[in-house]
Amino acid sequence: MIANNLALSFRPNSIEGFVGQKHLVSKEAPFLKLLKSGKIPHSIFFGPAGSGKTTLARIIAKELDLPFYELDATSLKVEEFRKIFNKHRNALAKPLIFIDEVHRLSKTQQEVLLLPMENQEAIIIGASTENPYFTLSSGIRSRSMLFEFFALSDEDLKELVSRVQSKIKFQIDSDALEYLISSSSGDCRSLLNLLEFALSVDKRVTLQNLKSLRPTALKDGVSSSETHYNLISAMIKSIRGSDIDAALYYLARLIDGGESADFIARRLVILASEDIGNANPNALNLANSCLQSVSKIGFPESRIILAQTLIYLASSPKSNSAYRAINEALSFVKNSKKLEVPKYLKSPSPKNYKYPHDFGGWVEQEYLKEKHSFYESSNIGFEKTLNEWLDRIKS
Repeated sequence: MIANNLALSFRPNSIEGFVGQKHLVSKEAPFLKLLKSGKIPHSIFFGPAGSGKTTLARIIAKELDLPFYELDATSLKVEEFRKIFNKHRNALAKPLIFIDEVHRLSKTQQEVLLLPMENQEAIIIGASTENPYFTLSSGIRSRSMLFEFFALSDEDLKELVSRVQSKIKFQIDSDALEYLISSSSGDCRSLLNLLEFALSVDKRVTLQNLKSLRPTALKDGVSSSETHYNLISAMIKSIRGSDIDAALYYLARLIDGGESADFIARRLVILASEDIGNANPNALNLANSCLQSVSKIGFPESRIILAQTLIYLASSPKSNSAYRAINEALSFVKNSKKLEVPKYLKSPSPKNYKYPHDFGGWVEQEYLKEKHSFYESSNIGFEKTLNEWLDRIKS
C-alpha cells in the first residue's frame, strides 16, 4: 500500500535514520558530539530546500526531550515569542523554538529574540535557504552557531529510494531511477513527492511516467556543486573585469536557478562602491535604484533592471581606492594608539575653530594630531576630476 505522503512517512525521527549531512551527524562530527552532550547552541541551519534542516531540528528536540515549537517566519507575530518564553520561564527544560524561513524575520522580530537568546530562555534554531551573513543581523549571528547544509548526494538519494522500496513493494526501471535522482537536484522532499505520484499512476515506475509528471529537472539554484556563491562570485569578477557577456551569462544562470533578485541586486550595490567607487559615482546611485526597484517589482521584469545595471557597472571605469582607504583607516585604528581629537574640532565648536566658509571655502588647519595617508586616488575616471577639484580648493 502506498503511503499518502512519502515525504512525511519516511521522515526520520532519529539521528541513525538521518540521510546526508555527514559533516554534522557522523560519529566524529562536532555537532553530533554536542547533541550527545545535551549542549546544543542557538543555531542557524542554512542550505538548499529538502536537505534536512527541519528534520534535524525535530530530531534534536526529541533527543533532548525538549518542548518543541515549529514556527514560520512568514506569518509569525512577536507576541508568539513572548507567550512561549512566559510559559516556560520557570521550567527546568527550556523549549526549542524552530523558525523556518528565519531570514524573513523583520528587524523588530530579530531584536525581540536577542535578550531571550542571551539569557538562554530557549534554544533557537533557524532554517534558511539564504546565506545568514547577508540576511540576519549581527546580533543574531553572534549568539548563534552557523551550520551549512548541502544538497543530498546521488548516493544519499539512492539510499532513500531503497528505504522506500523496503517498505513499499514497487519496481523502478534503471533509467527511471537515474532520472528520479538527477532531476531532484539533491532535494529529498522533491524526490519523495515525485515518487509518490508516480506510484499513484503505476507500481512500476518508468521514465516516461516520471517525465510526464516532471518534464524537466528542478533548477539547481544553490543545490548543485556549483552553488550560487560560486555563480555570484563569477558574475562579480566578470563585472570587475569589464566582461559584459560573461557577467550576463552568470546573471542568467542565477535567475534561471531561482536566485532572488534582492540578493543579486545587493551584490551589485556592494560592487558599485567597492570596485567602481568615485571613478563613476553614479554607479552606486544606479545600483541602489536597481535594489529598490527589484524589491518592489520582482521577476520576470526584474531581469531587465538587473541586466541594465550590470551592463552599466561592467562598462564603468574601475577604482577600489575607497575600499582600500577605509581598510587602511580601520587597520590603523585597530592596531595603533587612539589619536586625540583637537580641541577646536570638538562639539560645540570653540572660538578658535577656523570655519572654512569664512576663508573662501578652505583654510590651513590641523584636523588630525598625526599625519597619516589612508587614501590614495587611482586617478581614474571621475576620481581624476575630484583630484583637480581638491587641488583647486587648496590652491
